Amino acid sequence: MNSQDLDLEAIRSRLAATHGRHFWRSLDELAETKEFTDFVHREFPQHASEWLDPLTRRTFLKLMSASIALAGLTACGAQPPEKIVPYVKQPEEILPGKPLFYATAFALGGYATGVLVRSDMGRPTKIEGNPQHPASLGATDPIAQGSILNLYDPDRSQSVLNLGRPSTWEAFTSDLNRALATQTVKRGAGLRILSETITSPTLAAQIGDLLKRYPAAKWHQYEPTWRDGAFGGGRMAFGQDVNTIYRFEQADVVFSLDGDFLMSLPGSMRYARKFIDKRRVGAGQTAMNRLYVVESTPTLTGAMADHRLHIRASEIESVARAAAQGLGVAGVTGAALPSDVPAKWIAAMVKDLKANAGRSIVVPGEEQPAIVHALAHAINASLGNTGKTVIYTDPVAANPVDQTASLRDLVQAMNGGQVDMLVVLGANPVYTAPADLKFTEAFNKVSVRVHLGLYQDETAALSHWHIPEAHYLEAWGDARAFDGTASIVQPLIAPLYAGRSAHELISALAGDATRSGYDIVRAFWQTKSTAADFESAWRRALHDGVIDGTTLPPRQVTLSSSFAAPASAAPAAGSLEIIFRPDPNIGDGRFANNGWLQELPKPLTTLTWDNAAFVSPTTAQRLGLQNEDLIDLSYGGQTVPAPVWILPGHPNDAVTVHLGYGRTHAGRVGQNTGFNAYALRTSGAPWFGSGLQLRKTGKTYELAATQTHFSMEGRELVRVATISEFQHAPKMNPDDWSKPPNGDTLYPEYKYDGYKWGMAIDLNACIGCNACTIACRAENNIPVVGKVEVRRSREMDWIRVDRYYEGSELDNPDVYFQPRPCMHCEKAPCEVVCPVAATTHSAEGLNQMTYNRCVGTRYCSNNCPYKVRRFNFLQYADKDTPVIQLMYNPDVTVRDRGVMEKCSYCVQRINSARIEAERENRSIVDGEVRTACQQVCPTSAIIFGDINDPKSAVRRLKSEPLHYGMLSELGTQPRTTYGPRLRNPNPEIEQI
Repeated sequence: MNSQDLDLEAIRSRLAATHGRHFWRSLDELAETKEFTDFVHREFPQHASEWLDPLTRRTFLKLMSASIALAGLTACGAQPPEKIVPYVKQPEEILPGKPLFYATAFALGGYATGVLVRSDMGRPTKIEGNPQHPASLGATDPIAQGSILNLYDPDRSQSVLNLGRPSTWEAFTSDLNRALATQTVKRGAGLRILSETITSPTLAAQIGDLLKRYPAAKWHQYEPTWRDGAFGGGRMAFGQDVNTIYRFEQADVVFSLDGDFLMSLPGSMRYARKFIDKRRVGAGQTAMNRLYVVESTPTLTGAMADHRLHIRASEIESVARAAAQGLGVAGVTGAALPSDVPAKWIAAMVKDLKANAGRSIVVPGEEQPAIVHALAHAINASLGNTGKTVIYTDPVAANPVDQTASLRDLVQAMNGGQVDMLVVLGANPVYTAPADLKFTEAFNKVSVRVHLGLYQDETAALSHWHIPEAHYLEAWGDARAFDGTASIVQPLIAPLYAGRSAHELISALAGDATRSGYDIVRAFWQTKSTAADFESAWRRALHDGVIDGTTLPPRQVTLSSSFAAPASAAPAAGSLEIIFRPDPNIGDGRFANNGWLQELPKPLTTLTWDNAAFVSPTTAQRLGLQNEDLIDLSYGGQTVPAPVWILPGHPNDAVTVHLGYGRTHAGRVGQNTGFNAYALRTSGAPWFGSGLQLRKTGKTYELAATQTHFSMEGRELVRVATISEFQHAPKMNPDDWSKPPNGDTLYPEYKYDGYKWGMAIDLNACIGCNACTIACRAENNIPVVGKVEVRRSREMDWIRVDRYYEGSELDNPDVYFQPRPCMHCEKAPCEVVCPVAATTHSAEGLNQMTYNRCVGTRYCSNNCPYKVRRFNFLQYADKDTPVIQLMYNPDVTVRDRGVMEKCSYCVQRINSARIEAERENRSIVDGEVRTACQQVCPTSAIIFGDINDPKSAVRRLKSEPLHYGMLSELGTQPRTTYGPRLRNPNPEIEQI
């Protein structure tokens, strides 16, 4: 939204005058800008101002009658024809209407997450977590959920290309053999392979064998978000490469040094579950862990902190040194603390760590340099955490090199004419390489350039040969998890576009272009198997999704006594620092063409379809910046235009930019979207650096954010308390939660003799990751509407995660999250106003929508106090692209325009469980029905079940003394209720 009339000083004055708790969603809301009042308040209800204004009432009635007629005609329009083609010979394992699930693994950054993929009649339609996989524990993250859309993306590369023209695999292998004949004579001196991070044991072995065949060839690795700092810190602290694993289930105190362990580390889903398990209060548990966070760019981990400080990324090292000195780590020299960091805060935190020695964890950020990681290792060692809460193993990556240095060596070799043939495996270095290396110019000097990739991306456009890569749901492979556990990647569908895997391309380089990926992977594990019956072990690995005995064992490490290098120079006073971060939704840019992830509101900012330059309110005020101002960012000799977004909690004198946008060859969805932050990134400062220049252009750029859609109207929808308040008053006065007296209703009562479905959401467990939103989209065939429609408040998500701020300090407010599906009110105000009974109440308490009855009056939406209904203004669903049709869940209707949509509590899953239970002559057991949002949640914050079952988890949570219903004072009796967010502050810091 345009926020040109933001007055930050007035906002601060207003907050300072506020008494008691005050929650807010955006700076626009606090400022009550004209656009905010015009756009948001009209949503409560829609066109309310026109109805009350006698000058426009006649116009309003005309428009309403016309829209009703139009909606009625549209909703009753003819459905497009659909063909049904029967099997000639039906596979025996497939039963029509009954899905099958297969275990496989999704790898990102090389690290695998185990998943279970639903297959409907041979079509993968939904991804779930694998409960038996150590990195998943049955959950998934938004990117893994969205990865299935890439499988069916019609913009994927669909044929072998030679100089941009269609060709064949046979023509490629013929040309490849001629080029390799020269390299055989030269022992491979002119052959180079460039890959991203590889944890696949099979692929690593293949490349190793290829390098034996061509001993003068070289293997380079580069991934723009690789963990050079983490591996460098291990070498600095221990003199060797190590992999660090955290056991949050054993930690009572956690200290994060710019480390977003809830979202960004390998193994984050497991870490999130175990960390939150230590914060669950109730059922006899009245204690919880404590989290300290010192960070730069705001993260979800910072939002969950009991105490958070915001400083520039370059200043994290000084805090790490101060903590190390306070804990008595030998040989560590100090550095001046930033002015934003009170010494008493550090002292209190250090005291807490000492009191919990052996039961604490210090987590460094992946984007921090090696010295910060080394200091974290030293602090953990001094606290006795090593071997208890912090475990070290051998590296998971097959060849853990300094990837920036590896890419630099490759560029030098290409510039020196030493590279005759370069094979790029899945990477896109033309787009992602640091700007100062000038990779494109060097790449164009190579005689034979081969690229394997899912898309005809920027690197493919400059390659002689482009080979379409098979999606991971189409190809055989393997990969390791964060702890080394290996999984077989098995396909669920034949390649839609004749893609090839990296295994098959490396096999072609080795002289066998006909060998299948299945044969390659199976043969490798057969050589590694010690089982008496390999076939049984192989089938068990495919079924379970993990290979027994592959988890890396702990190893002993010894801290070097002289690792602590002198403190880095402090940034110059008044200079601007640039901070680079991967985008939370599209990562390093590889998912730029994924509409689900583009439209998913980004955590904390709720931006969609764009990246932005994030600044703090204080910095924005000092530089005269407003939201959506277009500025020029100049750094490292490059200049890039970017829109401004003011982000509470951001450090002062710093600008954060997200990587992954500004693509020129991504597909119709991701192309020319946002700005390219890679153009500013250098190899010497991959994550942050000082000396940024910023200039206002006088122009604006429209951004689409969902944070101000639908107003709170001054009500406290999220509830917050401290653990101390809970311990002293575990049965707070019910009047505090605004519960109406029994019987205050005009609705008739109904007795539920059978099932009585309901949901409980624990706000103390919700980390705001948005996995529930995208899981609901995948399960319920929810369409993407695009940036323009999002700006009109027309996003279609059936569950959203609201983000609330609290506090008078704009630069560092407290942050809370609240998932909001349909409340399925017992006394639903939407039902009584529908003129055609399209929204009704079921005998089990579900608020239902009958789509073919709906005529689009939107009365129900106007009468919904929770604003959880979505109107299908346009034909958003794609019913024309054949490959997209394969992705839709056959158990859920694909809606036409002109109807109201909403959360259904995944009624299709309820009915599936009901059929199975009736077939076995029993009742549905607790946990048998899991909604899509519940199943995907990494922290188990969402619980669904039968409220009539006294032993059900949902019944138990709803009976907790602090549980409350949102806006229950309205008498709606919502079936979806909430547990409050609890904090565990350190009393010493609270007094600072």
